[in-house]
Amino acid sequence: MESNSNTENTAVTFNPNDFLIVPARSFEELEIGEIFRAPSRTLTDAHSAAFQTVSCDNHPVHYDNVWAQKHGHKAPVVHGLQVLAFTAPGATMFPHVIGEVFIAFTELSCKFLKEVNAGDTLYSELEIISLTPQGATGIVETAARIHNQNGELVLSGTHKYLLKTK
Repeated sequence: MESNSNTENTAVTFNPNDFLIVPARSFEELEIGEIFRAPSRTLTDAHSAAFQTVSCDNHPVHYDNVWAQKHGHKAPVVHGLQVLAFTAPGATMFPHVIGEVFIAFTELSCKFLKEVNAGDTLYSELEIISLTPQGATGIVETAARIHNQNGELVLSGTHKYLLKTK
């Protein structure tokens, strides 16, 4: 088999930054109003059962159809913390956009506005609502929202992230 001496003798320069999904941006390049959406996800009974196992939350409202209906729910209710997990920034492009300037996820809050059941499809997004420089660091605050397949807002809250500045 013949080899191509040009290929063998040419030094290939590998740069992991050539494999970024999107060009990373600095704190200063972010803009209020930017929205980062996650792909939609339809919850199943298997998702709820897996979360129940991990969380050890064994309240019957999450698995007992008769108990849930007796107490005014149409079906077992998906764990609120499981719904909140759908706001994870890693499900969006946000971590790729901020690249190496990320330091920490520092704070979150949320309100559970509507019941979520197995079979519901959730649509989550993070919107930058404030950028607060603090010298060598800056705080990015996002509004976290989740809608269901009916367009109803089921969760609303905020996240804060600490980033390096220039």
